[in-house]
Amino acid sequence: MQAVFVFVKCELGCAYTVANALIEKVEQTSEVYSISGEFDLMAKFYIPNDSDIGHFVNEQVHAISGIKDTQTIITFNAFT
Repeated sequence: MQAVFVFVKCELGCAYTVANALIEKVEQTSEVYSISGEFDLMAKFYIPNDSDIGHFVNEQVHAISGIKDTQTIITFNAFT
């Protein structure tokens, strides 16, 4: 499995609704954090190594109502 982080900018007043929808509707969601800065949320997803990340974000994440913009961070190695 590959970890993918997506920073999410929400429509005004929608951050909690978007966070709950990501957790409830996207089964690959591991965690969702509220954050400061340019984006409102940071979501962590685990997807299969052979999955198309662009399709996943476009079809699963962008389908959530209240999302205004995203930025995807692809991971390479997890250090433990």
